[in-house]
Amino acid sequence: MFKKAITLTAIGLITLTVNAQKKRRSLSGMYIQWGYNTEWYTKSNIHFSMPNGTNFTLHHAKALDRPDMDAVYKKPLDVSIPQYNYRIGFYLNRKHSRAIELNFDHAKYIVTDWQTVKVTGTIDGVAVNGDSTLNPQTFLHFEHTDGANWLHFNYVQQQNLLMKIHSKNPLLSFVWKAGAGINIPRTDFTWRGDRLNNDFHIAGYNISAEAGLRLYPLKKLFVEFTGKSGYVKYLNALSNSNAIKGIRARHSFGYFELIGTLGYDINF
Repeated sequence: MFKKAITLTAIGLITLTVNAQKKRRSLSGMYIQWGYNTEWYTKSNIHFSMPNGTNFTLHHAKALDRPDMDAVYKKPLDVSIPQYNYRIGFYLNRKHSRAIELNFDHAKYIVTDWQTVKVTGTIDGVAVNGDSTLNPQTFLHFEHTDGANWLHFNYVQQQNLLMKIHSKNPLLSFVWKAGAGINIPRTDFTWRGDRLNNDFHIAGYNISAEAGLRLYPLKKLFVEFTGKSGYVKYLNALSNSNAIKGIRARHSFGYFELIGTLGYDINF
């Protein structure tokens, strides 16, 4: 499913590029970006359902990200190990003040082991309503670390703050974005010591808003630093284990994200 989503995205981008060439009067250029991020998450109620009748909820579970930025110098050729971002945008006017953007955030979401949470529901036919410790060997472990993977489209506006001396080109600009899209996670789930990393698939939706600064050290090369806040809903995260098939997880959370990217403008 993840490969299908990427394929569809590529087809969409090719279509946009072709249309852009046909409509040069309205689309004046495009840009590409690559960078990395770190997140903070709100607590989440995570609901699990299993074919054997087990059906329970973890209440107010805490989770952390995993930036893995040390991979930048340990494995510099594998740029996809850290939490990364890429953007492909199309400018809607000659001033480059408005754009539409395809945005992909590879974030990692790890429910903290050994925390104590309230658990309600039914496990193995027995009603539960009390506190439990999230022991990954005897109870469970839950994470989206091959990606929480938020793919969405943004509307973008840019306002120049400083211009380069003796030039009409911007030096510093303020940029803000708002958008929505789908989640394509790969969930790593451990149930009573039995672990399985599941398949990529479309599992929910997200909405977000973002703002920050874009610095142009060169005419077309820019560095962008932004803060982003959003809401993510997973309706059907796959959480199978080798012991039990057909496990499903539902949950939602808010997040705040800091992002740094390197970008390049391409004029048509």
